[in-house]
Amino acid sequence: MHSFTPPRENNRRKLLLSTGISWLFDAMDVGMLSFIVAALALEWNLGSQQIGLLTAINSIGMVVGAAVAGSLADQYGRRAVLLWTLVLFSAASGLSALAGSFAMLCVLRFFAGFGLGGELPVASTLVSESVPARDRGRTVVLLESFWAAGWIASALIAYFVIPQYGWRTAFVIGALPALYAFYLRRAVEDSPRYLNQRGRKPSFGERFASVWSPAYRTSTVTLWILWFAVVFSYYGMFLWLPTVIVMKGFDLVKSFGYVLVMTLAQLPGYFTAAYLIETFGRKFVLVAYLLLTAASALWFGSAETIGGIVGAGVCLSFFNLGAWGAMYAYTPELYPTSIRSTGVGFASSFGRVGGVIGPFLVGALVARGTGIAAVFYVFFAAIVIGALVLLAFGKETKGTDPDRTDGAVAG
Repeated sequence: MHSFTPPRENNRRKLLLSTGISWLFDAMDVGMLSFIVAALALEWNLGSQQIGLLTAINSIGMVVGAAVAGSLADQYGRRAVLLWTLVLFSAASGLSALAGSFAMLCVLRFFAGFGLGGELPVASTLVSESVPARDRGRTVVLLESFWAAGWIASALIAYFVIPQYGWRTAFVIGALPALYAFYLRRAVEDSPRYLNQRGRKPSFGERFASVWSPAYRTSTVTLWILWFAVVFSYYGMFLWLPTVIVMKGFDLVKSFGYVLVMTLAQLPGYFTAAYLIETFGRKFVLVAYLLLTAASALWFGSAETIGGIVGAGVCLSFFNLGAWGAMYAYTPELYPTSIRSTGVGFASSFGRVGGVIGPFLVGALVARGTGIAAVFYVFFAAIVIGALVLLAFGKETKGTDPDRTDGAVAG
């Protein structure tokens, strides 16, 4: 059993704010890509399949980054890997501003995605390990709420910067997080649980085998299906939002403004999930928010009036991002410290495969003339499947200590 002394309240707030800002930058970069591809489609005359390919390549980088960084964080520490992934995605984003061709932009977005995909599971693991059980779920959901702030920042950049100064300027802004890494290096320490581990650290092969051992196999399968369903639907829907609104008959600048309104709804989605997750548990919040996301997807796909589009988009943002926060809180609680980051990283990585398929599938379906409503039926089905699998096979982790095998709750 590992000794664990939780940091004082001020230190926890500093940790949440410091890692939250890095999370904000991640979201800003992903969010800006959804707006940039809408502008690129007009400037470079890109077809639907090319738009889908660009967003898919970004997600392929996230697939690889999540698996590699998650494994490295169990070997070399959460803090070190967090810093390097932040620098990598910032540098690749900045260099994207210099891309002179579609192929070069795709290469740079792969490396940006690698850094993005690696940072997110490592940051959530670090925070989860650094707070006591009674605050753990709420704190990780609040960490995820910085994602909404990043999307809001990206929507503001899209609305005020891209029409006036072009998409390359937006990518230059995306390079700024590299400077933040210098502050983060001094502000964040590794988690007490990681530092207090005793004995030899297991090898990668041993960690991966443990994730799939009988003790964790059901949790691992459930997590992988859950992550795939959530990421597939999220990236398929949200990276296409500005473009879909244009396809519904509204101009590009107006679509940016409407998406900004929808994005604002993410914050109350996170905050309600943060409250409910410690009151009713992880499974209740995840299943409820996922089913309400599925209903919102049906509504958005069939909406034709601007009131219907914005209303459905607000509900979609509220419930989908609340579910994301609960999922990030839930995932690290299923594995002990020695294999936690590996388990989280591979669940995230498998989910990111859905992030590759989702946007590309939308592009392929739209190119074939499939209606938007039919496209959103696919996301409805995926989300419902994820919710039902979790309901049937997921275990509740509220108040538990994954480093204890006696079933006792953590203090």
